[in-house]
Amino acid sequence: MVMTDRIAEPWGTRTPYGPGQPWPVRVDTHLAEGVDAADVDAWVQTASILHSNGDAMDIAVKDGRIVGVRGRAGDRVNHGRLGPKDLFGWQANASPDRLTRPLVREGGRLVPTDWDTAMGRAVARTRELLAEQGPSAIGFYTTGQLFAEEYYTLGILAHGGIGTNHVDGNTRLCTATAAEALKESFGCDGQPGSYSDIDHADVIALYGHNMAETQSVLWTRVLDRLAGPNPPALVCVDPRATPVARAATVHLAPRPGTNVALMNGLIHELLARGHADEAYLAAHAVGLEALQEMVAQYPPERAARICDVPVESLREAARLLGTAQRLLSTVLQGFYQSHQATAAAVQVNNIHILRGMLGRPGCGVLQMNGQPTAENTRECGADGDLAGFRNWANEDHVADLARVWNLETRDIPHYSPPTHAMQMMRYAEDGSLRLLWVSGTNPAVSLPELARIRSILAQDRLFLVVQDLFLTETAQLADVVLPAATWGEKTGTFTNADRTVHLSEKAVDPPGEARSDMEIFVDLADRLGLEDKDGAPLVKWRTPEEAFEAWKECTRGRLCDYTGLTYDKLRGASGIQWPCNVEHPDGTERLYADGDFWADPDRCESYGKDLLTGAPVQAGEYRALNPQGRAILKAAEYLPPHELPSPEFPLQLITGRTLYHFHTRTKTARAPQLQAAAPDVWVEVSPRDAADHDLAEGDLAEVTTPRGSVRARVRVSGVRDGVLFLPFHYGYWDTGGGHEPDGPGRAANELTLTDWDAASKQPIFKTAAARLARVAGGTGPAPAPTTTASAPVGTDLPPTRGGATGRADERLPAGGGAR
Repeated sequence: MVMTDRIAEPWGTRTPYGPGQPWPVRVDTHLAEGVDAADVDAWVQTASILHSNGDAMDIAVKDGRIVGVRGRAGDRVNHGRLGPKDLFGWQANASPDRLTRPLVREGGRLVPTDWDTAMGRAVARTRELLAEQGPSAIGFYTTGQLFAEEYYTLGILAHGGIGTNHVDGNTRLCTATAAEALKESFGCDGQPGSYSDIDHADVIALYGHNMAETQSVLWTRVLDRLAGPNPPALVCVDPRATPVARAATVHLAPRPGTNVALMNGLIHELLARGHADEAYLAAHAVGLEALQEMVAQYPPERAARICDVPVESLREAARLLGTAQRLLSTVLQGFYQSHQATAAAVQVNNIHILRGMLGRPGCGVLQMNGQPTAENTRECGADGDLAGFRNWANEDHVADLARVWNLETRDIPHYSPPTHAMQMMRYAEDGSLRLLWVSGTNPAVSLPELARIRSILAQDRLFLVVQDLFLTETAQLADVVLPAATWGEKTGTFTNADRTVHLSEKAVDPPGEARSDMEIFVDLADRLGLEDKDGAPLVKWRTPEEAFEAWKECTRGRLCDYTGLTYDKLRGASGIQWPCNVEHPDGTERLYADGDFWADPDRCESYGKDLLTGAPVQAGEYRALNPQGRAILKAAEYLPPHELPSPEFPLQLITGRTLYHFHTRTKTARAPQLQAAAPDVWVEVSPRDAADHDLAEGDLAEVTTPRGSVRARVRVSGVRDGVLFLPFHYGYWDTGGGHEPDGPGRAANELTLTDWDAASKQPIFKTAAARLARVAGGTGPAPAPTTTASAPVGTDLPPTRGGATGRADERLPAGGGAR
């Protein structure tokens, strides 16, 4: 047994391995103080819900309480390993401030009530608005943390029952571009690659993906490859000197907002050096000529000048990408939340199509997710798309979904594109969206330009329903608050970023009167009297397993085919990747192995969009372009960001995550070890910018954009000159009050702008113009970063406040830990 402080050493000890070898097992465990493994009454199967990696684990239960977790050694995703949020985040379930009774607003205050009263008010207002205005008055905004069964229930009641087009998830903020980029290149959502590609790749490229902090166990897998024989080369694109950047063979730190120019320069070099697979392109792709014409305008010198990166580094990165025998690429928020998000992410796909690097071990693309169940939000139609990756612009697809739901085709809204989250907020602001049902998310902290968002959510004319675990900043504005059960308190399935489906079993009862989200949605459908075309209840299931069986039927014949899965099958040692069906009874490790893409005009999920304007491609136009359903090479011109630095705001602000927190900290801040590691907001400043502003480590600084100000302690770091970084997690629920309207705030999104990508509609959080100033009297020491002698060579640990409370066990099997 090895005792390791997993706050100070978040990736744990190394288990090196070489290319083509299995990743060794290492079982990580953390139990509550005073609890020994022998004391545990039961170990209950689940997977992580505080990031998108899908780390499989067992929940330790004693006396009806969760008392710890243990990694599952046989699972394909993590081979027993757990990250800091996995090890410690479960403690939030037992937080004393959990919501345990419904609340309703009386006389301007939220007061406890019973379920009948709370649901009665919500249902009565829904009926009033449906009678007065119709479905366009109703909107649903959900999360990336529910189960597939819950999203599917929400999708059928919202789309099929109420008939509203206003349905989206907070996945719009983190994975909308992943989905859109996959649709643009391959005709359908769904990751081509697999986590196991790390075991085989000789080059791994990470585009705007600080994997060390967003998917810490996946980064552990990379670190173990780097520590073993014949390690892969790493290419990192990130304006910050993250742990990934410090481990990289080549680190490109472009100016924020210039990712498309950078990618065009890289592709220019690939083509100029003859690295394209001509035979693969001739057999499996369209669009090469247009791409060649576009990137011809971006020789390395021009791209490097636009991005302000060394041209030699750009050429070296292109050489690695072009000569790799097995290339794996991952993409995340550094691209998705930046200017021209979809256009940039599509260029990563283009590199793999150009090189024929798809569908083979070590050859894949992972357009990553930011949340644990974001894939299910998209699959099940809870993000506005149609369930089962159906094409809302294809009448046959809508008719097929109507068949599954036993509705008339006209009952399912498909008259226009689904309404994205920022447009829903605009409709609420204008007064046409009059009831918003928010489940499991906190837009009063997570959406951009928070002063505007707060004013929208606080309107008297907007009826706001919130179902959540805690009285979040958003719940405090609600008319009705419903207490929800969470992970460990309910049963369901969820799918991670590489299509691995896990079953999460109920381990303990939820507190008080809290109910699962599926129970709440089923109750809503019943109270509204939603029926199918034969007069039977529209939502016909009552248990999670019944809902899963219904969801399976919805996926039959689609790319995300679940028909070969059952709850019993998922109770095995490992999660299983979809598609899983008669043809692939054990799941499918990689998509598109034979160049058979899901892009045929009759089966594709989307006909695509113009990458610059977002205008939908029409069916006839798509059919003419791609009659044989090949992969699509799509070109994009670089355009400057909409908000550029100026004399008044000479810097650029980017926001992002820290390893120890998730979203708005409603769970992680209630786990003592995680909160102690990152207790308050900070701003990262380059050494030159710190000197220019007379700032030192730990000084209090004020960051200002045209929308507001935030005060934070300074961390002098390796962020590129001219760029400031703020973590977006910090709101106001734990500060004893809200944001003072005329004073500086704490939440990074006080500063971000209302702008979104034309194609994916994902908000842009990484190109705001800003200025920086030292706050008089604000000098003081900052938390010292925790360092460790066992930190892997070439990496830096994230700044922390670690301590003995972060200890956890790592167990390596005998014989070196080989699986």
